[in-house]
Formats: sequence, C-alpha cells, structure tokens
Amino acid sequence: MKKNACNIVIGGEAGQGLVTVGELLSKALVRSGYFICVSQFYESRIRGGHNTFNIRVASDEVIAPQEGINLLVALNKETVEIHKKDLLPGALVVVDEKNGEGCEICIKVPYKQFSSPRTMNVAALGVVGCILGLKEDVMAEIVDQAFGKKHPEAALENKLAVTSAYEWAADKSANFEKLPQIASPASRLMLNANDAIALGALSAGVKFYSFYPMTPSTSIGLNLAAEAKRMGIIVEQAEDEIAAINMAIGASFAGAPAMVATSGGGFALMVEGVSLAGMTETPIVIVMGQRPAPATGLPTRTEQSDLEFILHAGHGEFPRAIFAPGSIEECFDVTRKAFQLAETYQSPVFILTDQFIADSFHAVAPFDIDKTSPIKAGSTVNEVLLPYQRHAFTETGVSPRLLPGLSQHLVITDSDEHDEIGHITEDSSLRKRMVEKRLKKFEGIKKEVVPPTYVGEPQPDILFVSWGSTKGSVSEAASRIEGKTTAALHFSQVWPLVPDQFLKTLKEAKQVICVEGNAFGQFSRLIRRETGFEITKHIRRYDGLPITPEYILREINS
Repeated sequence: MKKNACNIVIGGEAGQGLVTVGELLSKALVRSGYFICVSQFYESRIRGGHNTFNIRVASDEVIAPQEGINLLVALNKETVEIHKKDLLPGALVVVDEKNGEGCEICIKVPYKQFSSPRTMNVAALGVVGCILGLKEDVMAEIVDQAFGKKHPEAALENKLAVTSAYEWAADKSANFEKLPQIASPASRLMLNANDAIALGALSAGVKFYSFYPMTPSTSIGLNLAAEAKRMGIIVEQAEDEIAAINMAIGASFAGAPAMVATSGGGFALMVEGVSLAGMTETPIVIVMGQRPAPATGLPTRTEQSDLEFILHAGHGEFPRAIFAPGSIEECFDVTRKAFQLAETYQSPVFILTDQFIADSFHAVAPFDIDKTSPIKAGSTVNEVLLPYQRHAFTETGVSPRLLPGLSQHLVITDSDEHDEIGHITEDSSLRKRMVEKRLKKFEGIKKEVVPPTYVGEPQPDILFVSWGSTKGSVSEAASRIEGKTTAALHFSQVWPLVPDQFLKTLKEAKQVICVEGNAFGQFSRLIRRETGFEITKHIRRYDGLPITPEYILREINS
C-alpha cells in the first residue's frame, strides 16, 4: 500500500447523488494538491441498485485503483453490509445515524439536524472533507462553482450544509489519519479518458463529430458539444450508428477532420462504413469504448475483449492503425496522433478504450498545446499532377487529396473498385494494382508506430506485458514484487506491431506474463501471430471489473 494515501469509497443507490459527491470531492482533492485515481462501478439503471464512486488519493502520483477501503462513505445501509469485508485496519465508515446500528467503526452523522434531504449528499461531502483535513473554503468554492451559476439559491443552501457539516465533524475523527497538507498545491486538471480524448481531438483540429449515445463513450460527444460553438465544430447526434459513421465519412471527404465514438454493439453497425472509408481512402478516427459482451453484455462494466474485432473489422483488406492508451496523458497524445495518421495515410484509425479508463479521473498537468497545431486536411493544387486523379498511383500509395469544391478540379471516388480518376472499373489487372496501392500505405504507417514503453530492470526475472487501461495496475504490481527483478512493457499502440521494437526484450526476460481483460488472451495471440514468440503465462480478467494491482499479485501467487 502507498504511504500517506487513502482509498475512499462512496456507495449508495443510483439517484442518491453519489457521483455528484464523488466528483466534487475529487475536484477538492486535486485543487488541494493531491493525486487521485477514480474508478466507478454502476449498474445499468436510472434509480436503485448499488453503485460506488472510488477515489484513491495520495500526495504523490497514483496510477492504479485499490481494492481495500480506508474510508467508506455509505449513503444507505446496504453499502455498509456489502463493503464491510473490504475495510482495512484503521478504516472508518461515515453513515447516517439511522443506518449505523451495530457498526463499531462508524461515524454516525445526524444529517437531518443540519441538512435537508436534498442537501444530505453535500453534507456528507463536508463531513468527509473535514475528516480528510481539507480546507473548508476549498470545499465551499467547489460547491459554489458546481451550483452557483445556474442555481444561486441551491448553491447557498449547499454551502450552508458544508459549513454545518464541518462544524459538526470537527471533533469526530481524531483517530483517523488525515491526509498530509500540501504547502503549495500545483495546478492540475481533473480529467478522465473521455475528457482527454475530446481535448486531443480539439487540439488536432476536429471539425465534425457524430455519434449515437452508448456507454462508455457518450461523454466524448457531450464534451465536444459543450465547446462546439466556441471552437467552430459540428456535433451531431445521429439516429443510429450507421448514420453516425457515414455522416463522419461524408464530412471528412468534404475536408472536415472527423471522429466518431461508440462501443462494441454500436461499432458492429459501423463496420460496413469502416470498409467504405478504406476503399475511398477517406480519413476517419473511430473511438471504441470496450465493455463486456457478447450482445448487450454488462453495459456499465469494463473489459478488453474487442481487440480482434477491431483488428479485422471491415470486409476486404486495407491499412489501419489501432491505439490503446493506458493513461490520461496518452489519451490526449494518441488522439492527436490518430488524426495525423488518418490524414496522412487516408485510412481509418482506431482508439481503443474501455469503461474503466473512460470513467477514471486522474490529476494531470495541463497539456502543453503551444507546440501543437491542427492537422491540415487535404492537399493543395500545386501539390498535384494534372489532370487531377483522386486515386493516382504513387510511390508511397498515398494519393493527393484535393477537397471537393475548393478548386476547379473534379474530385471523384467510388465504393466500387475504381481507376485512378475514381471511376468504377472491373479490370482485373487494375484491381490488383489498386489493392497493392492501398496496402503500400501500411509501410508508411509502420514507420510511425509508437514504440512500447519499458519500465524496470533489464533482463528481468518477470516481465509483464500490458496494453490499454491495465498500464497503471501492472506497473504498480511489478513494483510490489519482492525477491525478483521485474519490468513492465506497455503497448499504447497495438497495431501494427513492429517486432524490432520489443521482440529482443521478450526473449531476454526469464518469464513473460501478459495481463489483459479478456478470456482468450487476444493481445498475446496477436504477438505470437506476428512474431512467433509464445507467451505461456497469462493473467486475465473478464468478470466486468478492472484489473487491480492486488488482482495481479493474487493471480501470480495462485
């Protein structure tokens, strides 16, 4: 366990405002100078059920969730019963006095004495803030910013609830260790993966975003919609995923850098559009937020089971790239990279996330955007040979892409096989050349592959291989193993694979363990297919819950 750290779990029913409490507390912690890692567990229902908002907080960087609980904030009695087995030594439970019967480590709060039913969750926020040692003025400011602009009266009522909670809790938690004070809090952003992807897309120059709401990717569209007017972009909620991807392809064809986001079931409807983008050589970025399947599966849980689906989606053969960011910073960076690759090689590019990282807030340093610039769409007239041919053969396979309506030249393409101009053809020899032209772009994509990151000892006893959202948990688990040298090899780009970047590292390790959230070991199978190297030790999880450091350590020792 980390020193000077605390794992806070806020539990209750959907509709009790636990997400509001969780996000406000997280913001207060970040503003006070702490690092956080948030994981959310919620059922696919509007009211009822059992949900939690988990915040692991520390004075130094936090990269993974934690299973054991130090501070449990129970908004109902059921939460105490469900999580009492997870309480660590010295843990504390904050609960309404009517629900704390028989609980020896509970602070039983008489919420009705200093808050109304509609402000009880904010009163709980105040009690927790006082217990942790957060400054009351920081908490009050966070509450005011959340409610003040749209609901001034509600903001005042909630601030009074916070003040009353601080006064009540001031002498109630003497035995619970407060967080260490941060003398000069650094300025950091509180972001989850969907926030960072939206920001990365904006910095890359996205101009069109279409989507049909689907957990866990919906908030990407909501973030972009909130900035649409100010940033001059179009955000369109389509009637279904088929319409969404075809809208985006049309916008991209016209010169607007475009992106769509969905989950497995929605992407299943998009697949024909992916193939259309491949044939017409139209840039498009597709975010795929993974969740347990088949079919609807567990729509609000997490998994990494769609890698092979994305790798082979779309009929026919055409080049693509697939990213799988493992941190909030990587989400921003790979989104920019995805737009650049899509435009450069005129192909679909994918970003694979999952529910865990999509909903996981972290404290991150502000992104340095002064050195970035938007992606330039299309070619200029002086870059093309005349007469203009949209699908002209070139040494790289990349044809000049004039944008329709921006020059005197006619831009033609077709979803059927076509000639260099873009007209339909059934000429077999021309078909062969066109296939080879499109596949030639793959060589350029391979030259720009983001190499995996390596952290740890050289030639270790145990080398962990990970991709996507398991990065933090794998790194922490590796650091907690005693008596053996360890290292972690993380892939933020999972296709194409370039063996020269990592195969020697795999061969030099005494034991290689691949950690991933699926039942088949999809990434380890891909490594074997592309390199011949077989990873024989696996840690897999497919129960809908995220892979934690504790889970990895248990599996190693089992």
